[in-house]
Amino acid sequence: MRTKIVATLGPASDNIETIRKMVGNGARVLRLNFSHSDAETFRPLVKIIRQVEEETGIPLTIMGDLCGPKIRVGVIEGAPLTIEQGAKVALGLPEEASEITDNPFITLEKPELLQGLEKGMLVSLSDGMLQFEVAEVLKENRLFLLESHNSGLLASRKGITFPGKHMALAAFTEKDRNDLIGGLEIGIDSFAMSFVQTRKDVEDVKNEMQQRGAWLPVIAKIERQNAVDNIEDILQVADGIMVARGDLGLECKLSAVPVIQKKIIRACRHFQKPVIVATQMLLSMVKNPIPTRAEANDVANAIMDGADCCMLSEETAIGEYPAEAVGFINEIANETEPYFLERIDGPFVPAKESNPIKYLSYSACLLADNIDSPAILCHSRSGSSARIICSRRPSQLIYVLTPDASVPAYINFFWGMIPVLTDSQIPVHRKRLEKFLEESKIFPRGKGYVLVSGQPTPGQTESKTNEVKLYYK
Repeated sequence: MRTKIVATLGPASDNIETIRKMVGNGARVLRLNFSHSDAETFRPLVKIIRQVEEETGIPLTIMGDLCGPKIRVGVIEGAPLTIEQGAKVALGLPEEASEITDNPFITLEKPELLQGLEKGMLVSLSDGMLQFEVAEVLKENRLFLLESHNSGLLASRKGITFPGKHMALAAFTEKDRNDLIGGLEIGIDSFAMSFVQTRKDVEDVKNEMQQRGAWLPVIAKIERQNAVDNIEDILQVADGIMVARGDLGLECKLSAVPVIQKKIIRACRHFQKPVIVATQMLLSMVKNPIPTRAEANDVANAIMDGADCCMLSEETAIGEYPAEAVGFINEIANETEPYFLERIDGPFVPAKESNPIKYLSYSACLLADNIDSPAILCHSRSGSSARIICSRRPSQLIYVLTPDASVPAYINFFWGMIPVLTDSQIPVHRKRLEKFLEESKIFPRGKGYVLVSGQPTPGQTESKTNEVKLYYK
């Protein structure tokens, strides 16, 4: 299986038996959701994951998902209230409540969120179940009259979004900072960042880590229209992307989300960054032992789009069949990937640009196809060389040898890549690949293998991929 599986841990799966089963069924990234907890609570779970990693010999990645600025309304008098289509409600700062006598009043305690709200703009409440439009600006930046587009229940402390509006609110909160510091201490391998809007949001997290002498991959969650608009800029600094379709479907037209997903996946491949598709992939498996046909198609289409990872949330965190849900993603991937490779008909041709390493990597993929190689073996200190090979989507699995113990956790996010820690005592990178190939029983004899490595030559100032070798075992 080439598609990676991200499984969220929760009450249904925070035990060693279930984690073993999920890893056995293909999970390689385990997600800890900081929206509902903190680092100290997760400490025993990290120990369990490391125990499973040691038992199985499979490198596992622990991803801490920072919750970001979840925006909720205040207490609504008389809630829950039934709101009919066309009904009017007021939205404003708490001190404006006395101005409203005839309509329900929704309080919002963050004045910066109301800045620039104008007539005709949309407001979404209760996870999108209630849709409003600003009918009138009663007090600029302070008090508004909304008209409901549909009927539903209006309750206190529910989430509120402003589709398409820039949120004048930093994505990296004080809770996130504390969770990041705690996460580094307990040994988390990567962080996902919620409600990213610009590259600065990602840079804030990276700067915080840098101050503590740490580098971990940062996955930017795309769940705002601004993030969609700024995706290429965000990809310059993020180490990966998550298409978080839940909040994205509230911010953008729901009918546009499938196309947005495809565009983001394509952009990620061009930037050689991994992309996770998330939200409700097998949601019915929270209660049922098998998914619906539509869900199976959704997973398959994400794989056909070129996603590196599929993520399970409620399915594995609170569902009744967490290991089985992971197993079904695995099954769907095994059925879908051969057709994906058949459809693309060979590795992706690089765009016309001056990028020798990309063309060298493409050549390695062509050579592997031509000799029917069972695998491509790549030596990479940071993973960058392997990322370029992965972006060509070769039909062979890519075994990535690295001497850096922190790199396998990042490699686990990439399609078709298998991380291996290598012996740094051997000075020549190609020799490390040859030794691994000769000693490993997973590679049959009588076959040709493509080895990709980089060894500085007298004219090079830094180590870069510069060697492709055809090796017969």
